[in-house]
Amino acid sequence: MSTADDNTGEEPSGDLCIRTLAMPADTNANGDIFGGWLLSQMDVGGGIFASKVAKSRTVTVAIEAMNFRKAVYVGDLLSVYANLVRIGRTSVTVHLEAWVVRRRETWPILVTDGNFTYVSIDDHGRPRVVPKDEEPVQA
Repeated sequence: MSTADDNTGEEPSGDLCIRTLAMPADTNANGDIFGGWLLSQMDVGGGIFASKVAKSRTVTVAIEAMNFRKAVYVGDLLSVYANLVRIGRTSVTVHLEAWVVRRRETWPILVTDGNFTYVSIDDHGRPRVVPKDEEPVQA
């Protein structure tokens, strides 16, 4: 059972990209949610954000600095938030945070974060230049 101490005073920041419920089919043999499922949810959310920034299709090319901080359990409401780290010539790097709200609780808990890099691609799967806009992206 979590307590208010699980929340270090932080709150989610960035653009909400995806929200989903952790289900029994997503568990490992111990009954906890697979880290791979969590990683895939973050990748989906980050891909949505990166595509908006790049104004094109994007593909994941790197995942770095992943921090698995707390377990995710069946019934947790998972939300993934994105913050732009940098725009390269053909790439977009995004800092993603995964937060959960546990059943019967109301405060969010940071469970995982990391940096994901996506490459903008054209209709033929070749890298394309990411446009650099003056205005911030609204996801």
